[in-house]
This record gives sequence, structure tokens and C-alpha cells, in this order.
Amino acid sequence: MKDVVLIDGGLGQQIFKKAGKPAHPLWSTKVMMDEPSIVKEVHEEFIQAGACIITTNSYTCTPTRLERDGKKEWFEDLQIASFDIADAARTSLGFSAKDVQIAACIPPLIGSYTTDPRSFQELKEEYQQIVDIQASRSDLFIIETISTIREAQAAVEATLEANKPILLSFSLSDNHPHQLRSGETIKDALLAIEDYDLQGLLFNCSFPETITEGLKELKQLSIPYGGYANGFTTVEPLKPGGTVAELTARKDLNAKNYAQQVLSWVANGATLVGGCCEVGPDHIAELRDQLIEQDCTLKTLEVQL
Repeated sequence: MKDVVLIDGGLGQQIFKKAGKPAHPLWSTKVMMDEPSIVKEVHEEFIQAGACIITTNSYTCTPTRLERDGKKEWFEDLQIASFDIADAARTSLGFSAKDVQIAACIPPLIGSYTTDPRSFQELKEEYQQIVDIQASRSDLFIIETISTIREAQAAVEATLEANKPILLSFSLSDNHPHQLRSGETIKDALLAIEDYDLQGLLFNCSFPETITEGLKELKQLSIPYGGYANGFTTVEPLKPGGTVAELTARKDLNAKNYAQQVLSWVANGATLVGGCCEVGPDHIAELRDQLIEQDCTLKTLEVQL
């Protein structure tokens, strides 16, 4: 038997779809501002599908993005709301942190799949603003969809100060699966973060096939590893300030097909798995069932700090 931590799926995209409203640069954060009940409902769906970790709906709630696409003064209230809604969803289903953990989302600061030109210190200072609000409310942190080594280091160093478990997840180039989206290699990224006290390393928001290839470089890690893929046909059209209306979903990635991809990761050593954009509760439920059929035990993240 093998212990596996099942992470939720594409929260933001599922919220956006359920709301049925025009796309906005703030994505699911805009829905949270207008109809917070939808966010709670989607969290509940992922928990019911078997997720052991749910992530706060705060992916676009960075000072930089709010200043560009909304109002910077919304920052603290939105960060707090994202945690409160996740906690309410967990509580409403009768669960506690022993059953379902809430991961504070630590995202790219200016947008997905891009390189932030600012200095390490500037990046770290903005990440510290996010961590300061979420630290007392979350069970762990997930630094996700990171495209560059510098941003990963800044996010990790800011988050380490909270003394809570940290999962770090890079986004890989779909054209060059042994590289981050910045063009830096996985090998160089591993060297840059090897001295950090992380509880897991993942790849996310890339094709499942890309993650399958990238995970080959993590097999010798001494910490848990894994991935959670997206279901987009490509992410190339999305630029900072753009909307998900520019992206389309694959038609071949149904729940069974996605589960088969992830099961191959688990067979090769991955123990942290879930889904990203376009991977919904049905995908996670199918993955749960398939993992259980393979004699895996689903559980929350166990760490020694």
C-alpha cells in the first residue's frame, strides 16, 4: 500500500465556469467578490470528490495584480475572505484539518507563465505581504505555477519565516518539458532550492504529458514529489492582464484519461497529485477511485517541522 496526498483540482477555472459570467483579469477573485457562495460550493465539491488538500481562492490576489486589474486596497480583505470561505466549506461538511488541509495559495505575482523582471528583494517583499496575512490561517502553503528560479527562491524564503509546511510547484514549458517556462532547466532549479526545508516539490499547470516527462528528474529526491496538470490546449495566448477567455480546453482529457496519466506518476514514485485548470471535481473523484483501487491510502500531508 502507498500513501498519497490528493490535492484539489482547478479551483479558479471551476469557479469561473460555474459563475457563467464574462471573463475578468482577476478571474475567480472577481466571482468571490460578487458571489462568494460559488467559491464555497466549489471547495465543497472538491472535498466531496476526495481532496485531502484544498487551496485558497487567492491566486490573483497579489498587490501587483490588484493594482493593475482592480484596487490595491482590496488586498487584505480578499486574502482573508479566501481563507474564511475555504474554512467554511470544510466545516460545513464536518471536516477538520485532520481530514482536509487548507493550503494558502502563493502564486506568481504579475501573472501566470511569465518572467517577473523585478529583483529578488522586491519579489520577496511582496511575497512577505501575502504570507503575513495567510500564515495564522492556513495549514500549509503551496507556492504554485512558478516559472522562474528567482521567483521560486523569493517565495520560499518569504514563506519559510511562517514556519509551516511548504509545497513548491514549478510550471514547465510544454515545448521543452525539462525546462521551466523561463527556459531555465529543471536541473538548475533543483540545485537552486536544494537547501530549503520543503515538504514537497511538484510541477503544475502544464500538459499531463509534460509533467510525466519532467517528473523523471525528481525520482531521486529525498522529499515527496508529484504534480497536477492543466487541461488547456495551450497557454501561449495568456499574457499578464489578459483573461482565460483566450484559452480553450482539450477535448480528450476526460476524467478516466486524466486519472490514467496521474496513476503513471504514482507508479513511478509520485505521492502528491491533483489537478489544475480544466481538471474538475469529476476528474478528482475518478482519480480518488482509481487510487483506492490501486491500494493507495489517501491522507493529509504529514510533516516534521
